[in-house]
This record gives sequence, structure tokens and C-alpha cells, in this order.
Amino acid sequence: MILIRKRENMPYLQIALDVINLQRALEIAEESIRGGVEWIEAGTPLIKSEGMNAIRELRKRFPDKIIIADMKTVDGGSIEIEMAAKSGANIVLMLGGSDDTSIKEAVDAARKFGVLLGCDTIDVPKNNLIERALKLEELGVNMICSHVGIDQQTLFGGEKTLEFAKKLKEELNPSTWIAVAGGINSETAAKAKELGVDVIVVGGAFYKSENPEITAKRIKEAIDTAKPIESKFFKKYNETQIREALMKVSTPNISDAMHRSGEMHGLKPIWRGTEELPLKFVGPAITVRTYNGDWSKPVEAIEDAKKGDVIVIDACKGKDAVWGELASWSCKTKGISGVVIDGAVRDIEDIRKINLPLYAKHFTPTAGEPRGLGEINTSIICAGQKVDPGDWIVGDASGVVVIPRKSAQEIANRAINVLEKENRLREEIKRGSTLSEVTYLKKWEKQK
Repeated sequence: MILIRKRENMPYLQIALDVINLQRALEIAEESIRGGVEWIEAGTPLIKSEGMNAIRELRKRFPDKIIIADMKTVDGGSIEIEMAAKSGANIVLMLGGSDDTSIKEAVDAARKFGVLLGCDTIDVPKNNLIERALKLEELGVNMICSHVGIDQQTLFGGEKTLEFAKKLKEELNPSTWIAVAGGINSETAAKAKELGVDVIVVGGAFYKSENPEITAKRIKEAIDTAKPIESKFFKKYNETQIREALMKVSTPNISDAMHRSGEMHGLKPIWRGTEELPLKFVGPAITVRTYNGDWSKPVEAIEDAKKGDVIVIDACKGKDAVWGELASWSCKTKGISGVVIDGAVRDIEDIRKINLPLYAKHFTPTAGEPRGLGEINTSIICAGQKVDPGDWIVGDASGVVVIPRKSAQEIANRAINVLEKENRLREEIKRGSTLSEVTYLKKWEKQK
């Protein structure tokens, strides 16, 4: 039995292996331990995928480490704590929102089998958090884990879980262990250390990292010095930062983050891109509704647009041009990021020389007339997608996607999440694996 003692003014660094393949989990754990990770958690996805064998293998591979089983038990507390303990776990986690009867059963089982019992506050109502934590402590729970779940992290990052941890630290008995999890990285880990928590749990920053050892060293340094180190994981963004985040990811990354939605269909890029201006544009939408060949409102929209905006035009299925070279020059000089036209454009070669990022549905030599019909900054349907003023538009060589303004923070984080996971897979492929091997494709094919 490994003796587990609190450390004064120095929390333990724990990795949460929230992956579904055991071999990858073991590799990530080994790399992270070299960087300073001290405790190892078999995350819930890993346990659901690999069962108690995940805990047994972690115990076999790392006999001197504290092993945590994140069972997220909500019922049958006694049997599941026994399973995890007999498999080699030192600490077993269940859901703090479980019925008191299940908690009591789990507490008794934990004492019987010599493990610590932790309760996870995920989805415990905010207004009931402290009351519930005090009750769990009264029932005999050893550890309370302040936790914001993966889906919520895309909105809150690690700040919300730190807020909860601070309240727990103020209210709970000093003998109760306090862990913090959910969106923790090299920035928020330093803040967690300042709060005086006992365990800092890091998941995505490790298992999405191309080099978990280096990531662990950065996080350990942030904890040891109590000084935040800039991280690229899960942030809150202002408009400038949303633009920067979306420039880092591709439209395929964004499409994946939006569950294969948001794509504008049937559009063709005009510009080819250069080293100085690659095939990429990002910006909030200035929307225009016009009609066949009527270029009045599209041109007027240039006046309303700010530097960095994207002009999005619904020409109501028209095939005469509502845009050309001179409008493109106006955009170029004003710093408009790009133009998207569900309609026709002309002067193609001249626009290519200007190198203005522009997508359109039709190319034509036929000019329209400025009749003044239509509207600016109204909801439109462009290339099959609803676009409201201020929605974020991202275009690159793969196409154009629309991100609703109210979801921009969340989607930016989700897209970076997708990118980081791809980076990890790419690194494993470069080390000699194939895509099929690193994704365990045959194992996870749908069973017939």
C-alpha cells in the first residue's frame, strides 16, 4: 500500500488520461512522467473503453505511482469502488451528485479496501456546490474535486473550476483533499497553486500535446514558481483573439468542431494566394442582400465595413455581376479581409492581380446596373447557410465556413482542440505508425 500524504504549499501534478486506447495512454503517461507528472489517472473514457484492465496495466507499468480511477460512479458505489481498488487504484472518484446512500456505500468500501474516495463536483448546481461539498465531507469523503467538464471548458476554460476551488478551500476542513480539474494548463496551474489546492489535474494539455514531456515541464515550472506560462489551450477571447485563434486553424478543423456543419456550398475561389497573403481570410460578416446585377448595395457595404470585416453577399440567384475590379480595389485599400458572393463576379484576372480573397458562385463578363435595391446588415441565406451580421466567416483553400457570432468563443476553442489532436496523431504517424494504427480503426469500426 502506498502512503498518500498531503504536501504543504506544493500540490501534486496529476495527468488525466481521457483517451480511449490503452497503448496510447501508457505512452502519454510515460512521456508526461519524464516531465514531472506525479499521479496518474485512468480517465472515464479509458475505463469505459478498456475496463479495469486499464488500471491493472497502469499499476503494472508504474508500480510506485499513485493511480486514480475516475469511475464517475453514480450508483452501486460499493461494488465499483471494490473493483477499482482490487485492480490497483489508490484513489477512486465518483460523482458528488450521487444519492447519499450510494456515497455511504462507497465510503465504507473505500475504508474496507484501503483507498481514498474522491467526489467530483461536475454538474453539481453552482448554488448548491458548497452545501453539497460539506455534506460529502460529513459523509466521510476524503477528496473533493472541483471540476468543469470537457464540453463546458470550451466556454469557460479553467477559470470557472478555479472559482469553485477557491470556495471549497475557504469552506472545507483542512484535512479534506481538494483537487482541481477542467481546462487546467500552464497558465491556470499557477493560479491553482496560489489557491493552495492539493492536487492539480491536467488532461487535454497532455494528451493533445505533440510532446507531453515538454508540456509537463512547462506546467511543473508554472506550479513550482507560481507564475503563469502562456498556453494555447482553451482561452477566453476578445474579438482580436478570436481572429488570431481562427487564423491558426483550417476550415476542416472548424467543420469538425461544428460537427460537420457551417460550410457554404458551390463557391469558387478567385485569388490564388501568395506567401504574404496565403489562401486564408477571417472576419466578422457585413451582410448584403441584392438582386441580379444590382451592384449598388454591395458597393455601399464597403463604406459600412471596418478593416478586417468580410463582406457576404446574397445576390438572390442572379447570374449578372454584382462585383468587379473597382469594388475589389476599394476593399483592398480599406483592409477588408475578404468577400463572399452567392452570385456573379467579373474582371477575374484583374481581381487575381489585386489578390483580394474572394469566393463567388459564378464568373461572368456581363455587368449589372446600380438600381439601389436590397439591404445591408440583415439576415441572409448565402450559399445555403444563414448568415447574420457579425457572424464569423473563415475561408481557405478548402472552402468557406460560417460561425454564429454567439458561438465564436466556443468554436474557436473546439477548433484548436481538433487541431491539437491532429497534431498528436501526425506526430505518432511520423514516428512510424499509420493513420489506421494510431486511430485503432479496425478496433473501433462499427460492429455488424
